[in-house]
Amino acid sequence: MYLIFAWRYFKAKKTTNAINIIAWVTVGVIAFATACQILVLSVFNGFEGLVKSLYSSFYTDIKVTPATGKTCTLTQAQINSIKKQPSIFAISLIAEEKALLQNEDLQSMVYLKGVDSNYINVSGVAAKIIEGKFDFGNAAEPGIVAGYGVQNAAGINVNGRLENSILTIILPKKGKVSVSDPMESLSEGNAKATGIFSIQQDFDNKYAFTNIDFVKQQMGFSPDEYSACEIKLKDGASVKIAQLQLQQALGTNYKVQNKYEQNQSLYSTMRLEKWVIYAVLTLILLIAAFNMISALTMLVLEKQKDISVLQSMGANKSMVLKIFLSEGLLLGSIGTIAGILLALIICFLQVKFKLVKLEGGSFLIDYFPVELAASDFILVAATASFIAFMASWFPARKAANQAIELR
Repeated sequence: MYLIFAWRYFKAKKTTNAINIIAWVTVGVIAFATACQILVLSVFNGFEGLVKSLYSSFYTDIKVTPATGKTCTLTQAQINSIKKQPSIFAISLIAEEKALLQNEDLQSMVYLKGVDSNYINVSGVAAKIIEGKFDFGNAAEPGIVAGYGVQNAAGINVNGRLENSILTIILPKKGKVSVSDPMESLSEGNAKATGIFSIQQDFDNKYAFTNIDFVKQQMGFSPDEYSACEIKLKDGASVKIAQLQLQQALGTNYKVQNKYEQNQSLYSTMRLEKWVIYAVLTLILLIAAFNMISALTMLVLEKQKDISVLQSMGANKSMVLKIFLSEGLLLGSIGTIAGILLALIICFLQVKFKLVKLEGGSFLIDYFPVELAASDFILVAATASFIAFMASWFPARKAANQAIELR
């Protein structure tokens, strides 16, 4: 019943055209704001999904690292206990350190990851090889797989007309620091370039992979000493449960992280940016709220006689309040629905025809990615409804408190 009154007041001709104009401006602003919010949230979802897909090729489901220091001890008994966990598909042991990569006169600083033969089962790096093959050799004849950016910086040749580059790798020796002769603190070894991978610029410019036994030998690691243990879970396994089980099995001397905790700063920054933009766009809805207050206040003044008639017929304050609250919610609903439909149309066109392009040629894709999420629609609709309700409250309360005055 309240909506019937609200709808009649909305479409009825007013004595003052300004009321109609302000009402439609309010609807338009709400539609624009809700469409912008959904579009921005959808674009952020698209970029977040893209980043996650790229980073999932490099970061494994779970990574075990020392709680303090750079290395930890993992005995064969501990490794076996990890393998026996019901949710574990495969594990790979890691020896990682910053190293200097030299190719004749060219050199590049890299994060060198020594990995074992199981690494191909826990990581998606092998699927990102663009030249050569994913081959690490052995401790005596190690191979090295470098990122595309590292290849350019160090001039690495792989499977070309020339022979594969033989790279010099300089690593720090564990626990050896000599002030008189700094070179005694370093080890030097050679590895043959076997492959080049390309995932994302952050990885391509910094990382190279080689044989774990070679790295441990060069750095002077003990047999049970490692930098990390990377783990892939079985399909459908719960990451939280597996993470908790591993933490309980290994104890507090180890840190067990899922793939998002391994790069938490990136995901936290992306989410913060998303909600900051959402908050800024909500300010547009607040501007619409002032327009709504103006429109409803003028409507209350115009309908003073109608309000008095309703009160004389037995309508109480609560009924009058609900009628004008319904009027405000009606304005908000029309604007919100129009904005959602507009956003859906634009998102569909973007997905289908890639209308809005990304500037520059260094991106993996040349258009803005879009990913719709039901939670975003619910959030935007709830925000618009709440603001419309709050904006309607003051004029509705004024209407409800109006004294009966028939002339």
